[in-house]
Amino acid sequence: MDSFYASIEKREDPKLEFQPVIVVQGPKEGRSVVAACSYEGRKYGVRSGMPLQIAKKLCPEATYKDANHDLYEETSIRIMDILRQYTDKFELVSIDEAYLDITSRANDYREAEKIAKRINRIIKRKENLTSSIGIAPNKTIAKIASANRKPDGITIITPEKTKRFLNPLPVEKLPGVGKKTAQELKKLGIKTIQDIVEKPKVTLVERFGKNGAWIWDIANGIDETPVEESEEIKSISKEKTLEEDTNNWTTIYKMIDPIISEVHKRTQNENYIFRTIGITLTFEDFKKITRSRTLQKHTSSSQIIQKNVRQLLKEFECKPCKIRHVGVRISNLKPEPGTESSLDKYI
Repeated sequence: MDSFYASIEKREDPKLEFQPVIVVQGPKEGRSVVAACSYEGRKYGVRSGMPLQIAKKLCPEATYKDANHDLYEETSIRIMDILRQYTDKFELVSIDEAYLDITSRANDYREAEKIAKRINRIIKRKENLTSSIGIAPNKTIAKIASANRKPDGITIITPEKTKRFLNPLPVEKLPGVGKKTAQELKKLGIKTIQDIVEKPKVTLVERFGKNGAWIWDIANGIDETPVEESEEIKSISKEKTLEEDTNNWTTIYKMIDPIISEVHKRTQNENYIFRTIGITLTFEDFKKITRSRTLQKHTSSSQIIQKNVRQLLKEFECKPCKIRHVGVRISNLKPEPGTESSLDKYI
């Protein structure tokens, strides 16, 4: 979907059409961040994750809206129901992104384009929203292609056009290649996808391990990952931004304990036990770190979550940098013996 949150806000208030709209997430003015930004706002340099104060300096004339997650979720469910009608293999990626394998519905790329156009028209008619679609031989190329003609565009990359499409692109266009990886690639003289193609695969494997092999494969148009819908919840998490940056650990633990309680309550409601416990911290300079540990066996104990979260946080108690944002995540989930998960009830 195109600028999903901001586009929904525009749909709800037609006066905002063609105006910069910025969706805000956070506890209060000085602590809020940009959750989403319309294309008009992006022209001013506003980006998701940016502190609200900076966004307002860059684009003071924008309309600022508090995030309405219930509305976004309801809209997403309806859109995904539309998409499922055009495929036998569907994979939900996020609230506004999905993969469709339409091999059984389209004999060639021309037929695939007709399906894509039909999907765009129906979403526009039923939801008054635009979407951008990439059609390609595999998931990763389709994802890259979907961003090629935003908003409201369709990009078709046939197998014979794959290299011509990928090669000139900067390495940052590859999913999973962030700033740090891009910087390390540049140390190897790699700036474009073609630069990756021209390097021996072993060079990237030696530098980046399994991720290096994946980067080389994708740069060469290779991705054999199937489109498949996950029927299980992979993790349960909760995050929160502190009222102000602090290295007062009494304050931080007061914030963490209710988060642990909420995460644990969700596992109880869903009838899950877990084996991996993790934390997320964002510092005052917006540097983000994660830590986790895997237990010897599954458990459902909130005390064990609390004990391990505190042990993971110990590493940072003596560091001078202040904390801005905290989160707790549990994963490696499975249904509690003798019960059924809430998902199983509907299968």
